[in-house]
Amino acid sequence: MRIKIQKSIVSSLLIAFILVLSTAALAQSRTAIEVASLGPQVGDLVPNFRLADQNGTLQTLESIAGPAGTMLLFHRSADW
Repeated sequence: MRIKIQKSIVSSLLIAFILVLSTAALAQSRTAIEVASLGPQVGDLVPNFRLADQNGTLQTLESIAGPAGTMLLFHRSADW
């Protein structure tokens, strides 16, 4: 019985080791993303805009700006 338990532990460890190695190999094969090419960056000035919000009200950069400035957050959703 002790041999069966040891074999089970060894095979479990071997499977875990193989999974770790395969995950590491996948992580290394990813292509680096150049973040600067994705759009506006932190600190960039935003051009004036005029867009409707979720209620249909037109908003401009000036209309949403507060006394300390404005933070724009672009959220990408999968259910457009």
